[in-house]
Amino acid sequence: MSNSSSGIFTVSEQQASWVASLSLLGAFFGGMLGGLAMRFGRKRVLLITSLPFSASWLLTVFASSVEMMFATAFVGGFCCAIVLVVTQVYISEISVPDIRGCLSAVLKIVGQIGMLISFAVGAYLDWRQLAMVVAIAPIMLFATVLYIPETPSYLVLVGRDEEAARSLQWLRGPEIDVGQEIATIRTNIITSRQYHDGCRSTFKAITSRLLRPVLTTCGLMFFQRFSGATAFNFYAVSIFRQTGCMNPHGGAVAVGFVQLLASCVSGLLIDIVGRLPLLIASSMFMSMALAGFGSFAYYEDVHKENRNGCLIAAQHDWIPLLCVLIFTVAFSLGISPISWLLIGELFPLEYRGLGSALATSFSYVCAFVGVKTFVDFQQLLGLHGAYWLYAAISVGGLCFVVCFVPETKGRDLDEMHPKYTHA
Repeated sequence: MSNSSSGIFTVSEQQASWVASLSLLGAFFGGMLGGLAMRFGRKRVLLITSLPFSASWLLTVFASSVEMMFATAFVGGFCCAIVLVVTQVYISEISVPDIRGCLSAVLKIVGQIGMLISFAVGAYLDWRQLAMVVAIAPIMLFATVLYIPETPSYLVLVGRDEEAARSLQWLRGPEIDVGQEIATIRTNIITSRQYHDGCRSTFKAITSRLLRPVLTTCGLMFFQRFSGATAFNFYAVSIFRQTGCMNPHGGAVAVGFVQLLASCVSGLLIDIVGRLPLLIASSMFMSMALAGFGSFAYYEDVHKENRNGCLIAAQHDWIPLLCVLIFTVAFSLGISPISWLLIGELFPLEYRGLGSALATSFSYVCAFVGVKTFVDFQQLLGLHGAYWLYAAISVGGLCFVVCFVPETKGRDLDEMHPKYTHA
């Protein structure tokens, strides 16, 4: 990173990489705390988190040392993870089954739009000015959350039934009779509470309600983070530069736009096709694209001594871009949005905060390790070997999806299911 506009200090490339990594480390702790803090209310947590989130960006504007940048990156990642996990649970709890997947995909779409806007604005502003612009977003979150209700499920859980009815009426519209839905939520939560009061300490009670959702969501997070997507997001330009003479910045921008478009398509398909078919197709095409990218990198490595190497790369520079675009489409259609959606769908209400904390924190640990080990994999195995390894992991993800991931299309959340039972 170059000097700031006021020339106060300079950040080296190595220090800049630690800024990115520390944001992921902060997200690990934020995901853990965010899930546990949801016992105090989804809306309340979003309101409280948005203010320090904005403050972290404002402090970045006035940072006078790299150590201060480290601190603001950690706090920013911490707050971002809380917002992400709570927002996903909020969406799951307010949605009817027919549109839950679509609304979850909208969360990813809006996030990617925000990234594209920041990239575009960043082309004209220095990093301090960009941080000032980004600091506005959490303030907008605070102002918006003030006008939305708490989720009906949480309100019933804490005994605020009248507020829950008003919340559900606001969400469903004034013409909809919400009496039956509220009664179903109330009955199922009471049944759940009585069941767990009677056998709270038994291993069977815990494993039957928590273990499988944890293993399923954490497994998906592992295969998502170690598929190479996270590493590519951080090293896109340098990776494109190593695989040919194409414009690496143009390739990165193209990937960003395709990712956005694929997420939009995912929002349309996820409640029509179902979660499981999209996950299977996603894993298959990701594996093929990663293997193809690694094969091209190997081809380039073998021919790097050829005096016409750059000419060869220029003639085939569309191949790595095509592989990355296929991977991006497959990733954004399937495993990226669905792994987050299932956090809100698989965990029962009484364990949703704890389960969300575990899955989200595990996801960010995997992201941190994935970003930090990419360079090590590349040095040890070469760029081609690193992506062949990611392809093998993606094949493992396909096997995991087929064997362990349930279909949740059209399924009510437990506390909303009219035939909910613990038999």
